[in-house]
Amino acid sequence: MLLTIAAAALAGLFAGSILNAAAVRVPRREAVFRNLWRCLHCGRRSWASGFVPVLGYMAAKGRCPHCGSRIPPAFPAGELVTAGAFAVTAWRTGWTPELAAGLLLASVLIVAAHSDLRTMLIPDRIVRFSLAAGLAARILSHPLPWWDYLLGCAAGAGVMLLLALVSRGGMGGGDIKLYLFVGLMLGFKLTILSVFASSLLGSLYGAGLLLAGRYRRGMLVPFGPFIAAGSLASYWFGNEWIGVYLSWISFN
Repeated sequence: MLLTIAAAALAGLFAGSILNAAAVRVPRREAVFRNLWRCLHCGRRSWASGFVPVLGYMAAKGRCPHCGSRIPPAFPAGELVTAGAFAVTAWRTGWTPELAAGLLLASVLIVAAHSDLRTMLIPDRIVRFSLAAGLAARILSHPLPWWDYLLGCAAGAGVMLLLALVSRGGMGGGDIKLYLFVGLMLGFKLTILSVFASSLLGSLYGAGLLLAGRYRRGMLVPFGPFIAAGSLASYWFGNEWIGVYLSWISFN
């Protein structure tokens, strides 16, 4: 198990640099894998931009070795987050077919969150890829009945659509579409839990902005990162949380 977790974390470091590129390039309608590790400013290939994950950034002191431009700290952060997400997924699933589904879920959510943070947009191209890949992953591994996953798609997107209507545009179309993928990967029960967890995290963040005096009327806050955090937490630990809650209900 430890070897599987370590291998997943190492793979996550390198996958994270690719996911960084996808988050930047997909909204620009650029090819993801062409000149993959190039500087965003001078366009020259740079090991500091992800070819040597995290360590390259540190060795270059956060700057392109060719033009000296500052490399966004979000890039090494994305690599570390991906490594951590891959490691936790491997810990929870083990070396099983479900590992591929879990790594896909983590990858898509990280790209969507990064893209939303940068551009306030979750592109349809990400959603289309995720649905196609998610369907393939669920063909290989489907611990739940198929109807449960389909119900998860409908419930997740439906609840997000309802929230968008109630908030009068406070929820973007990309968030609604992304939940089609989340529902496909989590199934009905965990999808509902992830909606609750994502909303709770978003509300806590909003409350923090208010308390810090940083919230402004009409301020737009990207919801993608909260979807990613709530959905991954639900995927990893949701069944245990629900079990504890049901035990508490029955005890009382």
